[in-house]
Amino acid sequence: MLPASNRLRRSDDFRRAVRSGRRASRRAVVLHLLAEDGCAEPPRVGFVVNKAVGNAVLRNRVHRRLRAVLATRLPDLPAGSLAVVRALPSSASASYDELAADVDGALTRLLKS
Repeated sequence: MLPASNRLRRSDDFRRAVRSGRRASRRAVVLHLLAEDGCAEPPRVGFVVNKAVGNAVLRNRVHRRLRAVLATRLPDLPAGSLAVVRALPSSASASYDELAADVDGALTRLLKS
């Protein structure tokens, strides 16, 4: 579970991260990251799992798995950054390890440059 201080809640924050942040996509997820310099706030993460992923049971499973993956990756994110993880339809059939590998690959790409 993500701590409350690490959750994106406002739609303006989601919009800002998606529109102004950098993007990296993998087979099951698209990760948007907006790193703000000089900010002392903790990194915040939000998730988008729409109906294209599947029914409510599948969407909730994907959401829980992504939340668990990102909870362990919070120390890797820059302070004050906003991250939005968008699940693609292929995430419904992906295992936890496949989702973790996709998130790691996207994070590595975004944090490298």
